[in-house]
Amino acid sequence: MLGDVSLLHYALVAAVAFVAGIAGGVTGYGPGLLMPPILLPIIGAEAVVPVIAVSAMLSNTSRLFAFRRAFDPRRAALVIAVALPTSALGAYGYTRLSGAGVSVVIGAVLMLAIPVRHWLGRLKGHLDGPGLMAAGAGFGLLMGGTAGTGVVLLSILLAAGLNGAAVIATDAGISLVLGAVKVAVFQAAGALSPASWVMAVLIGLAATPGVFLARRLVGTLSEGAHIRVLDAVVILGGLVLTLQGLRALAM
Repeated sequence: MLGDVSLLHYALVAAVAFVAGIAGGVTGYGPGLLMPPILLPIIGAEAVVPVIAVSAMLSNTSRLFAFRRAFDPRRAALVIAVALPTSALGAYGYTRLSGAGVSVVIGAVLMLAIPVRHWLGRLKGHLDGPGLMAAGAGFGLLMGGTAGTGVVLLSILLAAGLNGAAVIATDAGISLVLGAVKVAVFQAAGALSPASWVMAVLIGLAATPGVFLARRLVGTLSEGAHIRVLDAVVILGGLVLTLQGLRALAM
């Protein structure tokens, strides 16, 4: 399906990626949650998660470099140790799904990510050791098999007691390592064509200036207002994808 993508489609994806970059710069998450609904009808369900996985590596590399001094190696190592194998398992499972099954999985995860984030937010400072590792293993499985799970990792790190730049840096470092494994699995399974790489790089490049623009916009609305708007958009997008997938499975 990627072979049928027109210049207009590329322009539309770049515009949405730019907006998603702004959302990510304001709230700490956004691109992985907002891109699937626009990408699915353009590139097909099977290509969505591999494309987002590659584009996320670009953004995570820049975030880790920018906030490297705040990186928490101990908590990052705990999460990575248990999340690496489950992330690879989730990515492999994704390659075995049909297009309709992919739509249902992505849609369901998008909708569930919001209540999970709020629940983990109430555990701030109380998640460590075995609890952090258990949460990391579950996150790895989710990350490997779908998109938009960055909000879950952010919430896990907040629940573990990190805040501010430490959350951003540690999230980026963990996501970069797990993302590399995820991309390797997709590449080995033939889920990443040259056209997919082009689309992924376009998204990563288009989202970058949005992050810097977010610095100017962050003061216009409260953080809570931004998050509520993004939550509503994500839930709506997840519902649409889930209904589309269920309709296709029923046919």
